[in-house]
Amino acid sequence: MKNGTPGKRLGEAVVRHPWLFIILPVALFVLAASGGRFLTFSSNARVFFGKDNPQLKAMEKLENIYSKDDNVLIAIAPKDGNVFTPRTLAVVEELTAKCWQIPYSSRVDSLSNFQHTRVEEDDLIVEDLVSDALNLTPPQLEYIRKVALAEPALVNRLVSPTGHVAGISILFRLAEHKSLAPQEIAKAVRALVAEVDQNHPELDIYLTGGIMIDNAFAEASEDDMKTLVPMMFAMMILVMGFTLRAASGTFVAVLIIFMSAIAAVGAAGWIGIVMTPPSALAPTIILTLAVADSVHLLVTMLHEMRKGMTKREAIVESMRLNMQPVFLTSITTAIGFMSMNSSDVPPFHDLGNIVAIGVMAAFFLSITLLPAMMAVLPVRIGRVQNANHPWLDRYSEFVIRNQKRMLWGMTALIVVLVSGIAMIDLNDLYLDYFDKRYSFRNDTDFIEKNLAGISLVEYSIPAGEEGGISKPEYLDGLDRFTKWLRLQPEVKQVSGLADIMKQLNRNMHEDRPEYYRVPDSRELGAQYLLLYEMSLPFGLDLNNMINVDKSATRLRIGLKGIYNREIRAFEKRATNWLKENTPSYMHADGTGISMMFAYINQRNVISMLSGTFIALVVISGILMLALRSLKIGMISLVPNLVPAFMAFGLWGMTVQQVGLAVSVVAAMSLGIVVDDTIHFLSKYLRARREHGMSAEDAIRYSFNHVGRALIITSVILIAGFSILSLSGFKINANMGILTAAAIAFALIADFMLLPALLLKVDADTK
Repeated sequence: MKNGTPGKRLGEAVVRHPWLFIILPVALFVLAASGGRFLTFSSNARVFFGKDNPQLKAMEKLENIYSKDDNVLIAIAPKDGNVFTPRTLAVVEELTAKCWQIPYSSRVDSLSNFQHTRVEEDDLIVEDLVSDALNLTPPQLEYIRKVALAEPALVNRLVSPTGHVAGISILFRLAEHKSLAPQEIAKAVRALVAEVDQNHPELDIYLTGGIMIDNAFAEASEDDMKTLVPMMFAMMILVMGFTLRAASGTFVAVLIIFMSAIAAVGAAGWIGIVMTPPSALAPTIILTLAVADSVHLLVTMLHEMRKGMTKREAIVESMRLNMQPVFLTSITTAIGFMSMNSSDVPPFHDLGNIVAIGVMAAFFLSITLLPAMMAVLPVRIGRVQNANHPWLDRYSEFVIRNQKRMLWGMTALIVVLVSGIAMIDLNDLYLDYFDKRYSFRNDTDFIEKNLAGISLVEYSIPAGEEGGISKPEYLDGLDRFTKWLRLQPEVKQVSGLADIMKQLNRNMHEDRPEYYRVPDSRELGAQYLLLYEMSLPFGLDLNNMINVDKSATRLRIGLKGIYNREIRAFEKRATNWLKENTPSYMHADGTGISMMFAYINQRNVISMLSGTFIALVVISGILMLALRSLKIGMISLVPNLVPAFMAFGLWGMTVQQVGLAVSVVAAMSLGIVVDDTIHFLSKYLRARREHGMSAEDAIRYSFNHVGRALIITSVILIAGFSILSLSGFKINANMGILTAAAIAFALIADFMLLPALLLKVDADTK
């Protein structure tokens, strides 16, 4: 069968029955788009972890023993630098009471309701540290200050060491189906804080915590949709309008792109995909990628019309010439994105699948709706004497004359840039996912500096038997571990049972300092704990610290804002200390949301290696079969592989740190950068096989017939992914920057390296 016949036959059918090829695709589009009504969105940080993720399993195991607590931390910073004043403590007291009314709240802790213990005669008194704050006397204020700043459970958690910032911690219990609960809670908390701001200008209020993180994910996605998508549309319209210089062609191309994105998102709804911050980026990426098919078909059509063909003849010829390469570029791009299913991060699976659907939708619409609409719309293109592009002719001659210099020059450039990969640092900082345009980031920076931050490592320390947490040897091991933790440079705050038991033991011995130690006997420990628990008010019990049968306790460690590698190293060091210094029944591993993110980047890089390799093998096999040449297929691997390596090398030389998103770029960009190579080689082989041209003439033919389209599509792709760099969500921004760099290097490789390789390897064969 003659090469290009399927495209020619489809083109002839389209121009004969244009309205059929308009109505059918539009009907299918409406069907696909209608699935959008089933879409849901989740901003929970846990969506980044698959069900089999070992760190997630460890976290869920701990939460099943104690409680699953999502939190908000309100930090109050009086401008006079002293929280221990009647006015400021009254605000803390008032806010604490109101926070209980916030939807889903289950516990509120602050300076005001901290359960301070003391003994009167033989009675243990457990009461709020602060009450009726406005009427406190100076001696009472000094006593409260002294107690608070000496209390390990408060310092660096609910009060700063110097007493210039106070905190209110609110815990929430969220039902699994309440996906919008974080936004509801954040709205309620902000309304409460706004009221305080208005009535107390002498105070600065800051917000952070797990709920605010989840809400920040939602806000980042909404912000990207409101800003990046309009920018993307405007950019594409300007570039295509300027380069195509055909109003009808620009209109149809923009329509195809828009329909592709909407159809893909609708299909996601039909499939049941839950949108997340990474997958919400899919429409923006589709808008960028879907333009390529339309541009190649339109550029060829307009080129043939300028040479003298009628509109219908030009449509058929464009379909004949471009059907195969457009299909190949679409399928390879889809494969590249589908390889993201090997990622250890489920939202990247969804992102890859939605984009793959969008790319194939763009292909279908480009070979049906686009030529059909161009057949019925008016197209005014003047015939020219010479439809070739003089500057591409001159460039072709330059490449042919300097093929050796280009080959060695590009080789040197590749070696230099690829060497930068050795400088890459697989590390990440969870907080850096958001830039400082978001109030959450600025507030968290302040709270990280003045109180404990959002980085938390937790241990469930077993006692070996029911009721074993009262054993002196258990409490002694727990106390020694707590003391060791507080000496570590990464640690800001530690909360655990040992401090409570030491305080109770001192209280029951007339508050003598020498008794600030764990009880000497199991019976005493059990009695103290029972007495204390019976005295606690509703909502402030120890259920979040002690399991039901009192065979284990929860230890919470607040860390400074450190990178993932440092978190992993700290947890390993702490776990080893437990193994070396406590009985075997006390051994445990650290867990928590910070631990989950500390390992996800490392796990994702490893998992993506297999996905990238599979994509490479499949794409290479497709190219060799489609091009019907093992030699040309092997040559194509070079310009297809080096752009990603060059981009990563440049990243290593400049940024160095590779975070969560960047780890999927190699697989994602592989499918994209193949496009230019396919189009160039398809024209090159057509010139060699159909027209019997020499390698040099085939290079000239390729540049003249596809060079302009390659530049247009690459400029649009580079600009489109560069727009993603404007995202305030670092995962999206870094993905955009690195992908844009890979596409830029791909264009350079296809314009400089690929022609030189073809002239070197294929010069003597036809």
